[in-house]
Amino acid sequence: MIPLEYFIAVGLIIFLLGLYTCLTRTNAIGILMGIELVLNAAGLNFVAFSHYNGNKIEGHVMTLFIIVLAAAEAVVALALLLAIYRRFKGIETEVVATLKE
Repeated sequence: MIPLEYFIAVGLIIFLLGLYTCLTRTNAIGILMGIELVLNAAGLNFVAFSHYNGNKIEGHVMTLFIIVLAAAEAVVALALLLAIYRRFKGIETEVVATLKE
């Protein structure tokens, strides 16, 4: 049986990669991919803790909610990106900063 610490370490690595991706990318699609990595890390930890807590179903249900949330976030974000691309002919985050003016 794989120890819980290994799952936590993998979840931490995925979370840190997602955080790094969100903070360093200027492309909006790259930022969305970083957010997806952060959500996947949270889902992995939910399932791992649920397994080591007596195989309860709550962790699996929370992970299912995370998957649904990620799908909804992807749909809304890609629709917004399409509208921004049509308006500004690019999806770089510096272009969107002109919306503030």
